Amino acid sequence: MTKVQQKISGCFRSIEGALIFCRIRGYLSTCRKHDVSMTDALALFFQGKMPAFVEAAA
Repeated sequence: MTKVQQKISGCFRSIEGALIFCRIRGYLSTCRKHDVSMTDALALFFQGKMPAFVEAAA
């Protein structure tokens, strides 16, 4: 997905921006693998909560 982002916008403006992009994509990808929709994952994130699969692993 990082290559797609680079092709769309041309490049990342900073290393920090690239790391943030990767962290968000990783979170959403992991949620998708655990059958949590992207909408639900983002809603939980902005509420400051973790998905159920994270709490079960702890």
